[in-house]
Amino acid sequence: MHPDAGSDFRSILDGCRKGRRASQHELYRIFYAYGMSIAIRYADEEDEAIQILNDSFMKVFGNIKKYDAGQPFKPWFRAIVVNTAINHLRRQEKFKKEVRMEEAGNMQASEDILSRISYQELIKMVQSLSAAYRAVFNLYAIEGFTHEEIASSLGISIGASKSNLSKARAKLKELVTKSLNTRYA
Repeated sequence: MHPDAGSDFRSILDGCRKGRRASQHELYRIFYAYGMSIAIRYADEEDEAIQILNDSFMKVFGNIKKYDAGQPFKPWFRAIVVNTAINHLRRQEKFKKEVRMEEAGNMQASEDILSRISYQELIKMVQSLSAAYRAVFNLYAIEGFTHEEIASSLGISIGASKSNLSKARAKLKELVTKSLNTRYA
């Protein structure tokens, strides 16, 4: 049963609205894995992802009264985790570096190659990207943001967003090729 569907879940949310620790703990338990699957894509390492996720839950608990119970909880929670990850990246000094557009190349991924890589291997490859590349890649390829939305969210130019995505794809292609010890065009 989906957590949003049951009266038990509604009572957990009601408890969270009233500040009940047991309800907060239960919500954390239910959504920890889902939230971590989002946060880990933006983090350099697991500890950083845990920090992003814990910050996200603090925002959830602090703003739970603003949540519209008539809407599914999961997308609301996802948006909080993504925005918290973006804010975390903004605070990192290393993120301030933009890449020039002229340096970017246009790379295409091969579905055949990607089908031979496990999820964990792919996550590790994405985590190895610089914070700027990783953020743009996640927002564009995973979250479906446009370059305009990414530029606005991260405080960079649209050209930098496009460039960072291109560089991220190129680096991922290099990592995949290296991992599989295969050459493809």
